[in-house]
Amino acid sequence: MDYQKVLDEISAEIGLIEGSGKVATYIPELGNVQPDKFGIYLQCTDGQGYSVGDALEAFSIQSISKVLSLSLALKLIGNHMWTRIGVEPSGDPFNSLVQLEYEKGIPRNPFINAGALVVADILISELKNPKVDFLQYVRDLAEDQTIQYNTKVAESEMEHKFRNASLTHLMKDFGNIKNDVNEVLDFYFHQCSIAMNCKQLAQTFTIFLNYGKYDLSAEAAILDPTLAKRINALMLTCGFYDESGEFAFSVGLPGKSGVGGGIVALHPKYYSIAVWSPPLNSKGNSELGLKALELLTTKTEQSVF
Repeated sequence: MDYQKVLDEISAEIGLIEGSGKVATYIPELGNVQPDKFGIYLQCTDGQGYSVGDALEAFSIQSISKVLSLSLALKLIGNHMWTRIGVEPSGDPFNSLVQLEYEKGIPRNPFINAGALVVADILISELKNPKVDFLQYVRDLAEDQTIQYNTKVAESEMEHKFRNASLTHLMKDFGNIKNDVNEVLDFYFHQCSIAMNCKQLAQTFTIFLNYGKYDLSAEAAILDPTLAKRINALMLTCGFYDESGEFAFSVGLPGKSGVGGGIVALHPKYYSIAVWSPPLNSKGNSELGLKALELLTTKTEQSVF
């Protein structure tokens, strides 16, 4: 497959689309990003990489980080995780209080905000220095020690924390948050603020398409293969908030989006791909990023289905 030719074609077609998406402004620091940014990086299992556009410009990965925090929490506590978080698609907005109240403080899955806040609470309990240790975990997965938190984004999120604080207090009331609410929020906002580019993200997510290994020839797995399989399943069914079914239908790959405009998707045994385009649709997913990935699986005729 000539992936570079495919990416060039996608970039050209995306350039002709007049999108209607809007950059996230409820986190003011994210609203400062130029809306015309667009980048793709595709990392194959044979080590080859292909890119177009702003693939090497860092952006706040936001909810994409929830896959990485989940993988670390699962390494630390295993299946005990599922006594505190479900594995079903939400069908509601990612920050819904109504669903959480109805289900007595047990988040529907780890990729909505409430679920990721419980994962953050678990990591605070399990790690000696949560923010330092989590950042190092991400750096090690990416094999890149330059990755940093974007503290301006984290501070901006903390200043406008009200909905996430409400979710955390509600779960605290139900007994599903064990640590101090502000400590959980501070860790969660730093986690979401991590700045990475498309290349770093695509390379990091190779462990999920290689059954927990950096590459298929490696003897040892970084992540247990069963856990990698479970995380892929969750990305397919829950990775795009209440648009997850539409993504599976139109793209046909496991993936995860973030309100920073990034999307990571993967085709097990073949490639991982990261796309960045900041304007979001009404569901909080990158409008042109979704279109780019739909074009990718259409042009290559490769999906998990």
